[in-house]
Amino acid sequence: MAVTAPSFAPGATLSGDGVEFAVYSRDAARVDLCLFDNEGDRELARLTMGRDENGFHRVFVEGATAGTRYGFRADGVHSPDHGLWFDPAKLLVDPYAKELDRRFVHDGRLALFGAETADIVPKAIVTRERPIAVKPPLFRPGGFVYEVAVRAFTMLHPDVPEKMRGTVGALAHPAVLAHLKRLGVDAVELMPITAWIDERHLPPLGLSNSWGYNPVALMALDPRLVPGGMQELADTVAALRAENIGVILALVFNHPGESDRHGATLSMRGLDNLTYYRHVPDRPGELINDTGCGNTIAGEHPVVRQLVLDSLCHFVRHAGVDGFRFDLATILGREADGFSAHAALLSDICANPLLADRVLIAEPWDIGPGGYQLGNFPAPFLEWNDRYRDDTRMFWRSDSHRLGAFVTAFAGSSDIFSRHGGERTRTVNFLAAHDGFTLMDLVSHTTKHNAANGEDNRDGHNENHSWNNGAEGATTDGAVLSARRADVKALLSSLLLSRGTVMLTAGDEGGRSQDGNNNAYCQDNGITWLHWDRLDEGLVEHTSMLSGIRKRFPALGETAFLSGAGDVDWLTLAGSPMTVEDWESPFAGTLLVLLKTPDLTQRRIVRLAIAINRTHGEQALALPLPEGRGWTSLVSVNHPAAGMLAARTIEIFVETY
Repeated sequence: MAVTAPSFAPGATLSGDGVEFAVYSRDAARVDLCLFDNEGDRELARLTMGRDENGFHRVFVEGATAGTRYGFRADGVHSPDHGLWFDPAKLLVDPYAKELDRRFVHDGRLALFGAETADIVPKAIVTRERPIAVKPPLFRPGGFVYEVAVRAFTMLHPDVPEKMRGTVGALAHPAVLAHLKRLGVDAVELMPITAWIDERHLPPLGLSNSWGYNPVALMALDPRLVPGGMQELADTVAALRAENIGVILALVFNHPGESDRHGATLSMRGLDNLTYYRHVPDRPGELINDTGCGNTIAGEHPVVRQLVLDSLCHFVRHAGVDGFRFDLATILGREADGFSAHAALLSDICANPLLADRVLIAEPWDIGPGGYQLGNFPAPFLEWNDRYRDDTRMFWRSDSHRLGAFVTAFAGSSDIFSRHGGERTRTVNFLAAHDGFTLMDLVSHTTKHNAANGEDNRDGHNENHSWNNGAEGATTDGAVLSARRADVKALLSSLLLSRGTVMLTAGDEGGRSQDGNNNAYCQDNGITWLHWDRLDEGLVEHTSMLSGIRKRFPALGETAFLSGAGDVDWLTLAGSPMTVEDWESPFAGTLLVLLKTPDLTQRRIVRLAIAINRTHGEQALALPLPEGRGWTSLVSVNHPAAGMLAARTIEIFVETY
């Protein structure tokens, strides 16, 4: 094998007669490339890489081909107190790895200095890049996002072949596509599918990470979820696009699975800890933990910024995804002085030509100083809106003085998204997500029940703004079950009639439960797997109907703020304008919203009436009746008597001529 020195991009780059391998390390005394056999078990060669003037270590291997298995070893000073973790016994995964030959498995040797790890660390595989024709995103702000953990979503699907269950490819199965189409989903948001490792405390408990928010390789797909690699992802994206459904990837650029100083040395830590991670100023041995996971990626460093950009472009260029959801996205905007909407990495993402039209969704917080940044991300970022979640939950829980906050959120949260001069909402409205109670558990539990996680119920959020309707958890009481079901219907109605982008987590349309576990990240079992045979068909149909209404009347998914100048009226159920006293009444829980909107069925401008009754009793309802016009109910939940609005419900009417 001859060694020469072309200068290609980081990672493994195929050329006409071989492969150039390049990896960055500012402080390593030496970096070696290790080549392995086709099974990835036997090391065939170890080549010392040359360092260029930019800190990249490179070696060109003549005769190497696609399919070559490889890893790196970095030698130098081992002094964790000074932020230096070099250990040539550790096989290190290329941060630019595009494919891995196996999953990550936690082992104590990964954190033990001098312990050989080549037999347990995945090998990167040289891939032949196959760019596709990049098409404009299908998804647009104001659409309906469906959050999916692909393994949990398909493991128990009766129509999906057993060998496909739990994989990305299962999303392209006709039965799964039919469900997504029935719901009217505009895009699926896939929880992490890049390669991750279990947190070190889980294996002794007999548990494993089921969410994937603990990555090691930022571009390589996890072999458990995507055994067919990038081609499987690209094929699935194409199948979903053929049904007019986009794909958004949830990606984790805030921390890798190497964790704190007691964690594993797998990749970035062993290659260049001081470059890839943020450290306390003047204390290089102390990692900053703005993520709650032990470490924080240094998004302000040019090498890390380029890695993030290259990762995003990789998924657009080779899979054609519509966009991305960024976990703990405040990290992406952190610089030396804290968060900035104009941080280099955020600006790079917005300015990149390949990413310019992609959907960008921020989870706008982390746990560091000044970490809560809802409303402060730059356009075009959409933002997960936990204020919407909490205000809507508290309204339906019948908390006092909640009508105004609920309506503000329902109308697009102008209080949040107009404060920097914005004219459109960038909200992503949600009531339940992967992290927290399911929608049914929200109305079935007043407290979390996380004993199965092995942390004595200490983990997970303590304040969920939840209620149990008279019994905690499982019950056979028909009245309690009926009340819970009515509340879920009301919550689904609130969500899918809200202005802006909306997100529903898979299974919540059918009343799925996690038995009160509100932090089920470590439950890769029946607690999180979707039991298709238990889905409430009535709730699924209710969700489908609401989604259809949302598509029929575009004003519901509009992102421009309501002006009140003819586009909306806020009325009492008696049909009179709301007064200050009506809004500020401690237990105000009723409202009539008249919304002017195109009707794509009638092809004319109409008024839509949304009648809301949070109370536990029927309420008289008087809809305005201009001469020659009437109202047709689009959904009647409990079929109350004419002129009455059922308890704990939202009813929708369309103006008729």
